[in-house]
Amino acid sequence: MATTVLHKTRERGFLDGQFLIAMPSMFDANFARTVIFVCAHSEDGAMGFVLNRPQRLTFPDVLLHLQILDEEEAIRLPATTREFQIQAGGPVETGRGFVLHSDDYLSDSSIPVSDDICLTATLDIVRAISRGEGPLKATMLLGYAGWGPGQLENEIAQNGWLTCPAREELIFDRALDEKYDRALELMGVSSAMLSTDAGHA
Repeated sequence: MATTVLHKTRERGFLDGQFLIAMPSMFDANFARTVIFVCAHSEDGAMGFVLNRPQRLTFPDVLLHLQILDEEEAIRLPATTREFQIQAGGPVETGRGFVLHSDDYLSDSSIPVSDDICLTATLDIVRAISRGEGPLKATMLLGYAGWGPGQLENEIAQNGWLTCPAREELIFDRALDEKYDRALELMGVSSAMLSTDAGHA
């Protein structure tokens, strides 16, 4: 998991805890109209999670695949647990699961990524959520977005991304289709105002 970028004891980079909002000029289909939460940024690169792409798998699917529950137990899960949101976090390591969550849940493997938000990528949090003992706010993401040294900075300089401070309520909001426009609203702009030629006058 981008171990050279994300670890427990590190200085935060200037993009840590920021949203990346894709500009219309974004040529990579993986990131068109995406909102990304940057969890780690340093001279070694950056990693983050797409916040507005759905994932077909359900939480019971994940529990069955990981053999945490059997089918009979999965059927008996409370509705709120069955409906726990799974999202597509990015094109890198799409078979790996990560949980972004509020800091009211902490395990030995939890990593703070902002003042109020942590990341846990081990089975203990999945088991806790399945028992109704997980964090108050959380979302599971399969895969992540990663950049090599200097790559993200170059993409921003080439007008690929807008940046703004992340907002917790938007990270955990279940209305994925609305996140792109809502993230732009944080900056006081709308998608209609953006031009693919912005910054290249």
